[in-house]
Amino acid sequence: MQFFCARLLAISIATLSLLSQNAVAQEKSIVVSSTTSTEQSGLFGFILPIFKMKLGIDVKVVAVGTGQALDIGRRGDADVVFVHDKPAEEKFVSEGFATQRNEVMYNDFVLIGPKSDPAKIAGGKDIQAAFKKIASSQAPFVSRGDKSGTHAAEFRYWKDAGITPTPSTSWYKETGSGMGPALNTASGMNGYILADRATWLTFKNRGDLTILVQGDPKLFNQYGVMLVNPGKYPSVKKAEGQAFIDWILSKNGQDVIASYQIGGEQLFFPNAKK
Repeated sequence: MQFFCARLLAISIATLSLLSQNAVAQEKSIVVSSTTSTEQSGLFGFILPIFKMKLGIDVKVVAVGTGQALDIGRRGDADVVFVHDKPAEEKFVSEGFATQRNEVMYNDFVLIGPKSDPAKIAGGKDIQAAFKKIASSQAPFVSRGDKSGTHAAEFRYWKDAGITPTPSTSWYKETGSGMGPALNTASGMNGYILADRATWLTFKNRGDLTILVQGDPKLFNQYGVMLVNPGKYPSVKKAEGQAFIDWILSKNGQDVIASYQIGGEQLFFPNAKK
């Protein structure tokens, strides 16, 4: 009987130990608030399994517009923020919500529109001139209108063109949605829209839409990554979050980003500072 009790005790201790180890293992996870472009382009679906295999850390991605992603970080509801609006990111750091911003990769924005091209902008490389022609022709233009990085860039281009469209402007439609749904709206309306190239390359419901303007240096689209300040939010998983950032900035992480392609075309170009 004593042997049986001792045996039962040993099994119980081993079971509790195993459960404890499993609980610790399950805790090795982080939340990354990021943009819809990194999610909808398939980038995270490609790189995160490789990251988990390397470091054993699960990553839950909350994919929203950059403005919302930064707000999630401001509430301390994410461990890492991975977005693409440099001025907003620098403000995030200056406000103390992160201590450092790291550049990760870039691609570019493209101006999409119908092949019939009522604004006559096809083949242009001047985004400011293209926006002026769209406004002049009053051709339908679809905006994400969601305070995302793409929306912020679009707003800058309208401002540079000396134009201020509003939701009440007859030819201007705000969707308040991510890049994919906004592209669907533009496809249905045969309208113009600013998109990041990565999401466009993975977008299937193109209808009559095509790239009309590209190549303007102003269309450069930089992505940055930041650890939410654990000094402000003790719940932030500093070690795991920093491990993700260190990996994505490392040669291995940068090589993985560079290797992601759709139809033989590279979607993102790593440029972390060594």
